[in-house]
Amino acid sequence: MLKTIKIPDLLLVRFLRLTAAVTGIFSLVICILIIATYIQLKRTDPLNTPALAHLHEQLARDPGNTGLQQEIRQIDLLVRKAFFTSQWQIRTGGYLLAAGILLMIICMKALELITPKIPSLPGSEPTDYIEQRNTRKRWVVIAGIVLVSFTLVLAWLTHRMLNTASPEAALLEKAAAGADSIRQVRDNQNAPGSVLSDSSVLAKNEAPGNANPAGTFPTEQEILSNFTSFRGPGGNGVAFQKNIPVSWDGSSGKNIRWKTEIPLPGFNSPIIWKDKIFVSGAKENQRVVYCINASDGKITWTADLSRIPGSPGPAPKVNAETGQAAPTLTTDGFRIYAIFANGDLAALDMAGKITWSKSLGLPKNHYGYSSSLNMYQDLLIVQYDQAGSGKVMAFKGVSGKKAWETSRDVKISWASPVIVNTGSRSELLLASEPYVASYDPATGKELWKVDCISGEVGPSLAFGNGMVFSINEYSKLAAIKLGQSPSVAWEDNEYLSDVPSPVAIRDMVFVVTSYGVVVCYDAATGKKNWVKELDRSVYSSPMIADGKLFVMDKQGLMHIFRADKTMSIIGESPLGEGSVCTPAFADGRIFIRGNKNLFCIGK
Repeated sequence: MLKTIKIPDLLLVRFLRLTAAVTGIFSLVICILIIATYIQLKRTDPLNTPALAHLHEQLARDPGNTGLQQEIRQIDLLVRKAFFTSQWQIRTGGYLLAAGILLMIICMKALELITPKIPSLPGSEPTDYIEQRNTRKRWVVIAGIVLVSFTLVLAWLTHRMLNTASPEAALLEKAAAGADSIRQVRDNQNAPGSVLSDSSVLAKNEAPGNANPAGTFPTEQEILSNFTSFRGPGGNGVAFQKNIPVSWDGSSGKNIRWKTEIPLPGFNSPIIWKDKIFVSGAKENQRVVYCINASDGKITWTADLSRIPGSPGPAPKVNAETGQAAPTLTTDGFRIYAIFANGDLAALDMAGKITWSKSLGLPKNHYGYSSSLNMYQDLLIVQYDQAGSGKVMAFKGVSGKKAWETSRDVKISWASPVIVNTGSRSELLLASEPYVASYDPATGKELWKVDCISGEVGPSLAFGNGMVFSINEYSKLAAIKLGQSPSVAWEDNEYLSDVPSPVAIRDMVFVVTSYGVVVCYDAATGKKNWVKELDRSVYSSPMIADGKLFVMDKQGLMHIFRADKTMSIIGESPLGEGSVCTPAFADGRIFIRGNKNLFCIGK
């Protein structure tokens, strides 16, 4: 029995034919525009304009010329604006081309399916005519495929070209590398447990606004004598300053040298370089770094970082206890580095001028991004463990050029990187479910990892006496013994923290829970030496300085213990306002950021 052929609606056939023709012409126009854009970019070569080449030659002869650097940055800004526009055009054109081709194919296939095939009558058309027509159709299809493929390849090549490093970064890198007046000398005195290894003795220009040449960085002694990152040098929770005050009262002004209100809110902690204190503050539409004079508390300068090129639009929604400026800054003595909840990253010189900036993309983080920055030699370390895209990155401090990036198969983390010398090498330590992992901070190569932590990780790691300590609420406290194959030496799940980080010194590790319990463990065995309940919640991380353990609760009361196996309470000192920030230390002084003010404590 013959199958009945249903005649399609004439209007539908006409619509499909018209749509196929329009999308075909549209796709052809897009192809031509993309090819024309590629030819224009290749002819003009914006990355190597004569103006930039001339400035490059001048900067190579005079690397310290800040005026010339500023001129390069201005030209670079114009070039990058054009780049971003071209990048959007190329990317959008590629999407439109793919959509047009797809729609045309769908229409043609639909026509083929619904149009009945009428057999040719014998002798109605010569056989050679039919073959010629089919050949022409095949060549049209082949030519279309070749044209579209060629266009997509050019679009990809253009996209790659537009995503190369900025001209400014390349010029500054080349000029810095060509400055042969600076010589790097290795310091081999790497004591086990120190925060950095391979420190350099530098010849450097400390005048405000002058950038250091590439490859130079502070000596270990300079790092230890300052307070360069969250929880001090290397981020390990141990300060090396002396004559730290143990008694003060913020309300009466006892031993309060000064207090300064910080205009914008932020939960980051102070960092210190010589006579300068640095903090950041932010709200949804404004991001600022503040420099405060350590002697009198006056705000020396403010740097507005609200308009970084490539920055995402609206600020992310964050938890009230995280805010828009939770990550603590870091410094190498030449520049200050800041990152915010929207993924904006920037470097400023000591005079507050932006030397480079970039957007790392909007973090996928339901509480808000809070991982603080850290430095290893001349590299800025950024832990960026986000939903579906965990990674750790290092950027050249002098230029912002990415030195390395390592992907991590982990979940979101709010912890911060810790950098220590474990005795034989420097290690970058990170915590995110399910691993505590170690990396070579110079290359990003994974050294080891141990599956021992779970949950939404907030506390950072601690290192001491050849052991790494991790902790998280609803998980466990784990002590990892280092060696050829690091492994968990002991565990405990009685006292856990979801915010404060542990701290270790000699044969002890101290844990402070968020609900206000201080515990001293034997580092080797996990035996509890003593337990003290504060009956107050704590978000600030404990710090060890001058042989003492400093623990500040959310109400601003500092609890001071001797860092010893036997519990000995030295005293309690009120700040006069609440605080969740970790204190920073200088010789004879403590700097604490409260909910509104920055305090300098000392006689």
